[in-house]
Amino acid sequence: MSKVHDIPAGDLFGAPITLAAQRFAARLARTLIADGEGFATREVPRLHVTLEGIPGDRHAGFARAADSRVPWFPRGTPIRNSRQLSLVAMDELAEIARRLDIAQVRPEWIGANLVIEGIGGLTGLPPGTRLIFAGGAALVVEGENAPCRHAGAAVAAFHPEVPGLDLAFAQRAKGLRGLVAWVERAGELVAGSEIEVRVAAQRLWSR
Repeated sequence: MSKVHDIPAGDLFGAPITLAAQRFAARLARTLIADGEGFATREVPRLHVTLEGIPGDRHAGFARAADSRVPWFPRGTPIRNSRQLSLVAMDELAEIARRLDIAQVRPEWIGANLVIEGIGGLTGLPPGTRLIFAGGAALVVEGENAPCRHAGAAVAAFHPEVPGLDLAFAQRAKGLRGLVAWVERAGELVAGSEIEVRVAAQRLWSR
């Protein structure tokens, strides 16, 4: 579950509150690739990533076409691909399943590439967080992977007895569906290996 902090607007003298930078360890539990016809991924023992993402994966590439996630660009406009990999956590998927009243939501159903352990509230990691892997690869978090009806339909296919699951997933998986990230440094992602997580210092900003 995401961690929520009540942070005052400023200290006694009105100065902005800064959250200190953090560095801690996590674990890469599983690695998966979407190299087939559809949306789903399949498990592999390791992944080699280049600056374009995972070779052969449906989301690889330096650029992608703008879609509904970036409505400020005309649909189809070539933009930088900051959604090269999808990251999830099993505790969050279990909570989604609980909210939907189904037995499980599996990472491969919703196209996940990496299953991460040891980070409470994975989906809440801020944009710009770096994940540095033992195999030399480094990823930068772009942001939350907002749940959509497409992923919901993939889950619904495994639970045909539950009507309206595609739409329910899009609502009840908010804040739990994981992250998207892009490759900062090429290298290996090996299942079972350690990850160094670096969260930059944060300040609340508003205008």
